[in-house]
Amino acid sequence: MKSLVVVLFLIVSCFAQENYSKKDIEKMIAKMVVLGFSGTNIDKNSKIYKDIEFGLGGVILFDKDPNDKTKAKNIENKTQLKRLNQQLQNISNRKLLISIDQEGGIVQRLKSDMGFVNTLKASQISQNGEVFAKQSYEAMAKDLSSVGINLDFAPVVDLAINKDNKVVVTRGRSFGETSKIVTKYASIFVDELKKEGVISTLKHFPGHGSSLADSHLGFVDISKTWDKKELEPYKYFIKNNKVDMIMTAHVFNENLDKEYPATLSYNINTKLLREELGFNGVLITDDLQMSAISKHYDLKQTLTLAINSGVNLLLFANQLAKPISLEEIVNTVYSQILSEEILLEKIIESNRKIDLLQEKLK
Repeated sequence: MKSLVVVLFLIVSCFAQENYSKKDIEKMIAKMVVLGFSGTNIDKNSKIYKDIEFGLGGVILFDKDPNDKTKAKNIENKTQLKRLNQQLQNISNRKLLISIDQEGGIVQRLKSDMGFVNTLKASQISQNGEVFAKQSYEAMAKDLSSVGINLDFAPVVDLAINKDNKVVVTRGRSFGETSKIVTKYASIFVDELKKEGVISTLKHFPGHGSSLADSHLGFVDISKTWDKKELEPYKYFIKNNKVDMIMTAHVFNENLDKEYPATLSYNINTKLLREELGFNGVLITDDLQMSAISKHYDLKQTLTLAINSGVNLLLFANQLAKPISLEEIVNTVYSQILSEEILLEKIIESNRKIDLLQEKLK
């Protein structure tokens, strides 16, 4: 009992020294979360309204309800979406990250039948040349900006190494086989988004283009297929200071980490990406409810490993029948801070990076 009192005293002392109350810490944890929600219109009674009021860092928008494809989850048309995003943004005086997956081709939440431009898939864009790419991504960026979306989970910078790769390559989500082609067209994408005040996200680190399986469906091992050249696009963007955010891949590579997939790996996210490649921006997870993670780790393990690995934003798309709540995430992380499984400094550092990112939106 005496030892427990001493431990609690040290923890309380640590918090006191940092001048953070329990609520301060909970709000900092909330800022590290990007959450999916259901609704094409919100009011003060909406759960997502209360989450943003509390301090939620961002939301991710989807077109169709995954449990009933005949219904809209968040997007019906341009007018409705602009109104929804204004409602979300007006909840607090803090800038909210309003995100979407808008790559073009098969990954396109903003559809032409809703009044948005149709963008070709990456593999077709690169075949049509740089001028065409610029026109395409300029139109897309204007669409995003016009309805209040300020964060796009694109472009994909995976190399089309494995022709049978079902998650990236066969769907045309990669610009090409070489880093030269990928960086050329991804740069155009990034530049056009930036002109419209939209943050881009390079994905999926450290490379998903050589995989044989789909991390949406389960465990993906790239140990025998991954090549170091898959890091080249990231090196280019980091060296040229053209990247604000990177998204992790839920892939396992025993050559980089013998125990954990990239999203949960300190060796990959801190030692490789931060220390070796020199990335100082915001690192976001791919959806933590995807089977590659959720089938192998519980929520406590997932959050602890992800944050300790060097991740700054935690993405929960809530595309499942049972959504996860912000409270559940915040309470789990807070309890891990109390037990010193997660250092408070990790939360503070992530908030610093997120604040710097949000400054670019003003």
